[in-house]
Amino acid sequence: MGKDVIIACDFASAEQTFAFLDRFGAARPFVKIGMELFYAEGPAIVRELKRRGHRIFLDLKLHDIPNTVRKAMAVLSGLDVDICNLHASGTIRMMEAALEGLTRADGTRPLLIAVTQLTSTDQASMEDDLWIREPIDRVVLHYAMNARKAGLDGVVCSPLEAEKVHAACGAEFLTVTPGVRFADGDAGDQKRIMTPAQARLAGSDYIVVGRPITAAQDPVSAYERCLRDFVG
Repeated sequence: MGKDVIIACDFASAEQTFAFLDRFGAARPFVKIGMELFYAEGPAIVRELKRRGHRIFLDLKLHDIPNTVRKAMAVLSGLDVDICNLHASGTIRMMEAALEGLTRADGTRPLLIAVTQLTSTDQASMEDDLWIREPIDRVVLHYAMNARKAGLDGVVCSPLEAEKVHAACGAEFLTVTPGVRFADGDAGDQKRIMTPAQARLAGSDYIVVGRPITAAQDPVSAYERCLRDFVG
């Protein structure tokens, strides 16, 4: 599976989303639908973007008891998204249950990846708020290895951790990395970040880019810059 840029379509409505994506003409970039847009528009936004030809990362970060997650994933499997996710902190059993629910009767399913630690989390907040005392890179690797043990396809992690995840879990284990900013851009609320070129060198398989593209004066040019820097 080749490298690609996923645009985080963190918009409040379908109208805003379509207005943004219409600027790309015939191009159909890979898009991420997160909580804000999915909660506003529901499954209809997924079906319409699929109808238009977009690949979709459905970023809902499920985290609940295994049975609830299994049933929720069974519903999401009917939306024909390309990638969906959950929190690795929900335990191996929850991740296994998610995989069971996501797998259709014919054996097909979307890719399933686990969030290790959010890129807005740093060592201090992890220790002070979550009472996790281990170094953050060790926590990320432990969660990644749990995800691999559960049979998942990869993890969401910072690009700072992508190389170590591949070393521990294998080259085929996907690293989907938010926390990507241009060197001349604003970091926003992200704390563990890299540029697209740095993420490529670090081994990220996919980068998820939101505001550097969606808030740019020329989003298409910003997207093309990301593609050049990351894919080459």
